[in-house]
Amino acid sequence: MKNFFFSALALTATAFAFAPVANAAEITSPSIQQRRLEFLENQTKAVEDIQKTRLDFLESQTKAVENVQATRLEFLDSQSKAIENLHQTRIEERARRNKSDLK
Repeated sequence: MKNFFFSALALTATAFAFAPVANAAEITSPSIQQRRLEFLENQTKAVEDIQKTRLDFLESQTKAVENVQATRLEFLDSQSKAIENLHQTRIEERARRNKSDLK
């Protein structure tokens, strides 16, 4: 009975001795996990920021290309109109010459 009592007393003392260490280990683990989560969140935010910057850049490039294309189309349209006017003027001039030659 004495041995059982001393064994139980020793086991209780050991449990009390290791309990703070076990609690400290449990407290440390969430702290490390929390740091890891914060690190991953920061990385995720950084990646999202980079992706947003890239998308903004691509959007501005797309707008610039669209503006250049619109300018080129306007230029080609004005050239086409100028050529049409030139052809029309030539046709009218030939028609006048033909009328004056016939008289």
